Amino acid sequence: MRFLDEQYTATPFYGSRRMQVMLAQRAGYPVNRKHVQRLMRTMGLQAVGPKPRLSVPHPGHRVYPYLLRDVPITRVDQVWSTDITYVRLRHGFVYLAAVLDWFSRYVLAWELSVTVDGQFCLDALETALAGGTPEVFNTDQGAQFTASAFADRVEAAGAQVSMDGRGRALDNVFVERLWRSVKYEEVYLHDYGAVPNARAGLARYFHFYNHERPHQALGYRTPADVYAGAKAA
Repeated sequence: MRFLDEQYTATPFYGSRRMQVMLAQRAGYPVNRKHVQRLMRTMGLQAVGPKPRLSVPHPGHRVYPYLLRDVPITRVDQVWSTDITYVRLRHGFVYLAAVLDWFSRYVLAWELSVTVDGQFCLDALETALAGGTPEVFNTDQGAQFTASAFADRVEAAGAQVSMDGRGRALDNVFVERLWRSVKYEEVYLHDYGAVPNARAGLARYFHFYNHERPHQALGYRTPADVYAGAKAA
């Protein structure tokens, strides 16, 4: 699963057949394809698009339209979005949710959970909303976000709810880029022994990401510089 996590981040378009080959040739694990499929399901990985399927639609939940196609992103708090990704531990894994401001790339909030339920997503949402409100809040169509508790809270705050089209990972491309940075610059460089180690490591990384790491797309300013500067203007 550790190898699959790294390989998926590098090549999210690989399905179970290619993953089986990579496991045998690169990692020395001669496992059959069914075992690879089972592991990928456990981790929430699917090669249909470059997005892990950690958010599974609920047939009884309301799905909102995608509001951001061809919309220029020109200011902070115009669009926030959230998503979930897998974070490996030495023995096991946890799930990470984050809320991101699209314009500044500023991580407004994040939470870890040992289960892929909706509460930790709500906790991240509440933390983010404590500092402001977006015009539009974008998510995927996972049950954690289509649930009335999440969508109603977004609307109660005064924001519009937008949801990615099915199979359109690029609708939430800024969070996908964040996950790649988190994986390559933090998770893969450390061997988290347990959840507290992961929490401490990610806390250090998100502070670095927001306040110290210059972004080329931001003119080599940090997300905190852009976000705080715009809020103070």
